[in-house]
Amino acid sequence: MPAGILSDNRFRALFDQMDEGFCVIEFIDGPCGPLSDYVHIAANAAYTQQAGIPNAVGLRVREMVPEEADSWIARFRPVLETGRQIRFEQEFAATGNLFELSAFRVEPAQNRQVAVLFKNITNRRASERELEARVASALSERRVLADVVEGTAAFVQVADRDLRWLAINHAAADEFERIFGTRPRIGLSMLDLLADKPDHRAAVEAVWSRALAGEAFTEVAEFGDPTLARRWYEMRFGVLRDEGGEISGAYQFVYDVTERLSEQERLRDAEEALRQAQKMEAVGQLTGGLAHDFNNLLAGISGAFEMIALRLSQGRQADVEKYLTAGLGATRRAAALTHRLLAFSRRQTLSPKPILINRLLPDLVELVRRTVGPGIAVETVGADDLSATMVDANQLENALLNLCINARDAMPDGGRLTIETTNVTVDSQVAATLGMLPGDYVKVSVSDTGTGIDKETLERVFDPFFTTKPMGEGTGLGLSMVYGFAKQSHGHVRIHSQVGNGTSVSLYLPQHGGDAPLDVTVGRPAPARATGVTTVLVVDDEQMVRMIVVDALTDLGYSVLEAADGAAGLRLLETTPHVDLLITDVGLPGGLNGRQVADAARAQRPDLKVMFITGYAENAALNHGHVEPGMEILTKPFSVDDLAGRVDRMLRG
Repeated sequence: MPAGILSDNRFRALFDQMDEGFCVIEFIDGPCGPLSDYVHIAANAAYTQQAGIPNAVGLRVREMVPEEADSWIARFRPVLETGRQIRFEQEFAATGNLFELSAFRVEPAQNRQVAVLFKNITNRRASERELEARVASALSERRVLADVVEGTAAFVQVADRDLRWLAINHAAADEFERIFGTRPRIGLSMLDLLADKPDHRAAVEAVWSRALAGEAFTEVAEFGDPTLARRWYEMRFGVLRDEGGEISGAYQFVYDVTERLSEQERLRDAEEALRQAQKMEAVGQLTGGLAHDFNNLLAGISGAFEMIALRLSQGRQADVEKYLTAGLGATRRAAALTHRLLAFSRRQTLSPKPILINRLLPDLVELVRRTVGPGIAVETVGADDLSATMVDANQLENALLNLCINARDAMPDGGRLTIETTNVTVDSQVAATLGMLPGDYVKVSVSDTGTGIDKETLERVFDPFFTTKPMGEGTGLGLSMVYGFAKQSHGHVRIHSQVGNGTSVSLYLPQHGGDAPLDVTVGRPAPARATGVTTVLVVDDEQMVRMIVVDALTDLGYSVLEAADGAAGLRLLETTPHVDLLITDVGLPGGLNGRQVADAARAQRPDLKVMFITGYAENAALNHGHVEPGMEILTKPFSVDDLAGRVDRMLRG
């Protein structure tokens, strides 16, 4: 959720009642490069009162305060990058106010968000400076004016180089006595007074020695009896110098900040609790949708097998075919569901190649026309100078077909569907608005003249299992799959819609400036029988999968060798004079995965063709689909026809 905890009504009242200003900023890529700007995505009621800037939500820092934006970015970006909380003071030049700020990263880090708590301390610092001037004046004349230090709400202490008190107000003396159990007085030594408390003595000496060494600083530390309630104090130290400029002592202004820090901790705890609740809600929605769809599919598959067994036992073989058809159909729908889930989660196995999308459109349009029916006119507008893009052609076709089906459903009374391609350049300003990287893209748009989508629904269309279709008519994974495919292809997807005026969904895919694009024809090759003596080595540890692959290829006339692990497969390769194709699962036992087996095999036989069989979990071993020439990827689950067609195509070159 972009605004974190502030987007939940259960906590909004708490934050709006805080005296401190609070906001959540999200880093974006700006004119000076990645993460060089940020935008305010949430702010509480005290933000305007403390900062003096109304309506900050939606504003970027470079447009709010362009002259001092770099200094604020330099403060907050390390928090995002390191996760370390900071506390500091900084002047807001635009208003002339001084602020005391703390900032921490909002998890998870990939959201690029930082929460900031701040308070205007301009008046307080002015009072302190006035007090410092008065104290310095009094000390320079060797007299301490009691009313100077007694007139402030801070705990004030002044000490010489031997840590003997030159001045201390009653508030500081009371607090010192409460913490350490002994009453300080002017002329006494702090170290002597704490001689019987070595731990406290060391802590006091450590902070004061820095000031006596000439350092002016602010530090927050905890003091008190470890067995009792300890409190946190913000200590601001300054240096006293005599007329010759030599250090003669130091002074300290102290504020009890226990409650402020507790409030910040409560805020972080609430943010984490809400984030976990949202995560569990999302997991619940996802698993609920999965359970519903897979239970339906498994019921169809198991029921088909049971009916096949029953009919065979009855000798009624004529009925077997319809149950086989039903079971295979449910299996294909289950495979499609897993592919959509992997696309949504950006974990599908892609095989990107440089292509010209315009070359895919004729076959795609013909398929779309058959799918949407005669009541919808299908048009294409392809840019003449369209650039190539590096993309998986089959998955792109699936994504566009999903968009076309959604467009058809939005035009129940007919209409016009347009598929358009064009080159676009996204500059840094537009990229920040769209939430993508600047650069050159190929944009593929699917537009309709349908009913449109209202604003509330538009915000949820990419959520998994969210659908506006009646029960049983949609999985709610179509747009989620399109979004995941675009992101995994290093692109983006945008949707524009207005109720009554149709919808347009645009895929942005990075332009490819490398090798010439391939003339890709999307479709499933038909199985063919082997000609001559062709040897295939199959390596797979799953006995059932290996059996099906071996039997299918044997039926097609291939000579097939098989092994259950990588080491056994390499031994067969060493002892077999001629092998035309290696088919290997990627996830293998025994210390060698499929990619390592393929590399070792090619070290012996550089021209060996390799087909990987993979599920999404092993995608990293394949360098996320980037394989060498002569290698291809077949994703589980696959049909026997897919396997046979792919083998035939590879062996024919």
